[in-house]
Amino acid sequence: MFSSKCISPGFSRYLTASTTHLAHYLKGAPAVVIPTVETVPSPPESFTNHSMSKLIPKGNLVATTKHIGNTQVRFSHTDVSMPDFSSYRRQSSLDPNIPNSTEINRRAFTYLMVAGMGVTGVHIGKNVVVDFLSTMSASADVLALAKIEVDLTTIPEGKNMVFKWRGKPLFVRRRSADEVEDVRNVDTASLRDPEDDQARVVKDDWLVVIGVCTHLGCVPIANAGEFGGYYCPCHGSHYDVSGRIRKGPAPLNLEVPEYTFLDENTMVVG
Repeated sequence: MFSSKCISPGFSRYLTASTTHLAHYLKGAPAVVIPTVETVPSPPESFTNHSMSKLIPKGNLVATTKHIGNTQVRFSHTDVSMPDFSSYRRQSSLDPNIPNSTEINRRAFTYLMVAGMGVTGVHIGKNVVVDFLSTMSASADVLALAKIEVDLTTIPEGKNMVFKWRGKPLFVRRRSADEVEDVRNVDTASLRDPEDDQARVVKDDWLVVIGVCTHLGCVPIANAGEFGGYYCPCHGSHYDVSGRIRKGPAPLNLEVPEYTFLDENTMVVG
């Protein structure tokens, strides 16, 4: 060990001062002891039907009715009670001892009224639809002109007569044998609107066409033109005795309507 004699006077003075001040500071400072607490984590709460049922608030939460019973659990507006309509019901339905025949009678009356009103409504609806459709159909004068009868005895051979049919001129021509032979010798491939004469007539000696030019709707002149048939002076369209366009601006042949022969002397057009 070192003695105080071995230490230099200057260093011993510093050592003495440090020892004195350190001891004085340690004497005045109180000791603080921090207790240690062991914390044990709680186990996680398990959610089951039993544990979750404890979370439901207690009280009058079940909506009940007189006839059905418990229907549902109400979580809002729990202060609203089911209204009682007993004062509006029939006495026979309130008394359980009275037979339920009155209810059956009321149902039968209800079914009878519904069926009767349904049949009446269907009948009225049918009449309304029929009346509405009848307003859209052709009038009596139009229906009268839908078909016309032509007396063929009034038309001489080689002549053309004009009739009014559905507001349009109708040409009925009685052709001679020379005219029929002339139009059937024409090469249909050379025509603007190729069509055989046999396809345009029912009988060889009778030609029936609508007298409206296919160019701009003018009325041609019969027994005129370069081909002896029909000629439209408005724009110079020439038709032959079969009503086929042969020269001029018209693009198509004259239209052939539907017609039938009732007998040798009567024709029905339409």
